[in-house]
Amino acid sequence: MTRNTRASVLVALCCAVAGAGLVGCEESKSAGSDSSPTTNAKNAEQGFPSGTKKIRVDGHAVNVSCSGRSADGKPVTVLLHGGGDSLKKMAAFQKTLSKKGRVCSYDRLGAGASDKPAGPQTVESSGKVLTGVLDRVAGDAPVVLAGHSLGGLIAARYAPDHQDKVKGLVLMDATPSTQNADVTREVPKSATGPAADVRDQFLAISQGKNPEKLVIKDGKVRSAGDIPVEVIKHGKKYLAAVPDSGPGLERAWSKGQREWLKISSNSKLSTAKKSGHYIYAEQPEIAVQAVQHVVSQAAD
Repeated sequence: MTRNTRASVLVALCCAVAGAGLVGCEESKSAGSDSSPTTNAKNAEQGFPSGTKKIRVDGHAVNVSCSGRSADGKPVTVLLHGGGDSLKKMAAFQKTLSKKGRVCSYDRLGAGASDKPAGPQTVESSGKVLTGVLDRVAGDAPVVLAGHSLGGLIAARYAPDHQDKVKGLVLMDATPSTQNADVTREVPKSATGPAADVRDQFLAISQGKNPEKLVIKDGKVRSAGDIPVEVIKHGKKYLAAVPDSGPGLERAWSKGQREWLKISSNSKLSTAKKSGHYIYAEQPEIAVQAVQHVVSQAAD
């Protein structure tokens, strides 16, 4: 196997686990998430941020971006980027969604333009920051969380404890709830070459050696009631490129996506057949349709 092939295999899995910035995945070009002057004025009157700016959450500066017009009774869509990414990665996706409603995104601590965390973070402590962000960008309005990769895992862990606020979920190739066990099972300690590199890199990431200093532990999928949930998984089996362990990793990832369906009695799984991990960038029409469908259901 050539050095280039080894590198591409490592990048593929680690992007799936933790996003672009950790191992050099190529960033896609994104348009800015602009808002019209009329929308800015309306949101300003309501005390909500518009455009991209920093807000204070529990003593930290958190970078947020909001666009689109809010409407009474309609949920605010909040986007959660993958690990190693930032809100800039989802800007074009946000711009499209904001044509039909208010959409916000934010950089978690350690990501993008937000402050760095003082120490290690957990999914639970990251959720506390999310609560502060929702208070500022949505107020009393309900929200739909749309998360990619690690952002999807955070959204899915957050929703069960905040059913009064979170009225819908879209999980775009979300990191499975048992990802640590999956990788260590499918890539044994005896593995060599690219597979061993994948295992070592993943274990380092999950133990907090990532820009967010976020420790990623396995956990059970908990119920968030009957809120509308759409789970979208990748169709291009790029994980299969990992020598020996690839097919098993693909099966485990697919099983993990099916497990997310347990979060609600009103959940649906679909496959973006022409997409790799970055579904909202590679097949944005599928991701947009899913978000709009969930928002519509949540508003009923």
